[in-house]
Amino acid sequence: MKAARFYDRGDIRIEDIPEPVVEPGTVGIEVAWCGICGTDLHEFMEGPIFIPPCGHPHPISKESAPVTMGHEFSGVVYAVGEGVSDIEVGQHVVVEPYIVADDVPTGPGDKYHLSKNMNFIGLGGRGGGLSEKIAVKRRWVHPISNDIPLDQAALIEPLSVGHHAFTRSGAKAGDVALVGGAGPIGLLLSAILKAKGLSVIVTELSSARKQKASESGVADHILDPSEVDVVEEVMKITDGRGVDVAFECSSVNKVLDTLVAATASAGVVVIVSIWSHPATVNVHSVVMKELDVRGTIAYCNDHQETIRLVEEGKINLEPFITQRIQLDDLVSKGFDTLIHNNESAVKIIVQPRIS
Repeated sequence: MKAARFYDRGDIRIEDIPEPVVEPGTVGIEVAWCGICGTDLHEFMEGPIFIPPCGHPHPISKESAPVTMGHEFSGVVYAVGEGVSDIEVGQHVVVEPYIVADDVPTGPGDKYHLSKNMNFIGLGGRGGGLSEKIAVKRRWVHPISNDIPLDQAALIEPLSVGHHAFTRSGAKAGDVALVGGAGPIGLLLSAILKAKGLSVIVTELSSARKQKASESGVADHILDPSEVDVVEEVMKITDGRGVDVAFECSSVNKVLDTLVAATASAGVVVIVSIWSHPATVNVHSVVMKELDVRGTIAYCNDHQETIRLVEEGKINLEPFITQRIQLDDLVSKGFDTLIHNNESAVKIIVQPRIS
């Protein structure tokens, strides 16, 4: 089968590799669509980061580069391994793409996403969504309704990132939120916030992303920091109080500074983006306003609720897909576009198998 294989920084190859073996306790999935994530771009430009370098296998997967990429994917079950009785061939599914030790519990309240040596399918090994097929352990496979188109279902993984950030924030219906950055995660997080009954203010420079925030309906107010004083405008919108909760989705220090300044006393600032460089924060403001500054990573028992929101029609994922490409065009029409011309794209999804 065809697969996108990461060898080293700047070196991703579309190759023929053996189909996966559907072992006991696993589910064989024919991949329908797979999204390109910002993490994938960082691996391509700066990696290996999450991907274990060649000759240095991951302690759980026992794999190192080259590995098959892709962790945002949907598909159709084509086989079930021995011992799997609650998944059927033909079911539509998405995957919570974790690699954690087998003895780590994943029930309610278990913080498995913070377990030792945690990594992700499609980065740390165990196949990936940028291939025609994959075999995944049952506990990471989530059935979805056939009413959700499979191309949209590929966005449930990044949508779950947004849901986990919302959960970490402690926000509730009626609160006002400020989202700093309207890239894919910022937009999908905003969709979660709207579905949960919050008012959403988005701050963004990019005209394409501002347009997407507007046409998708995920923002009540869209502020461009090159045109307005964001803190001043937020105070006008909130009658001088500031927002209840703010989400940093840009890895830009100036955005973080803006969020701290625009958040009301006793409010919460959640850092969602992955930072590859040190940051500063106005500690005096954090102290004097008794702000909570929290981190969030990935998801933890968030997929079920995220899927429910989509199945009930509370979130429409279609507007966020801007391009659909084939696996052979992954680098030329996918990575190169997102790296060099990201004004033209929000979320690019890839079809590994030609229908």
